[in-house]
Amino acid sequence: MAVKTNTSNSFVKKTTETKSNFGFAFEKVNYIWMIIGLILLGLGYILLIGGGADSPDTFNYSLFDAQRLVVAPILMVLGLVIEVYAILKKPKQSKEQTDIK
Repeated sequence: MAVKTNTSNSFVKKTTETKSNFGFAFEKVNYIWMIIGLILLGLGYILLIGGGADSPDTFNYSLFDAQRLVVAPILMVLGLVIEVYAILKKPKQSKEQTDIK
């Protein structure tokens, strides 16, 4: 009984022709924007620290400082906006990827 074997290797050729599109979800630019957003968020939280009184019997007016009421929230909102931008920014397609489509 003879067994017929297929010597065309078409399956092997097809798998080697298709390239794997494995890669990261974000590019380097996205990560840079994410780090900038995290720095702004951290700076905003740091500016919110403090303003407490030494004794509970005295009132400390530094609680209503412009740093806490204006600057820190602006930095935090700006940090969140930059984080959303970094996540939604589409990566640039290389010439190879545009030719495949």
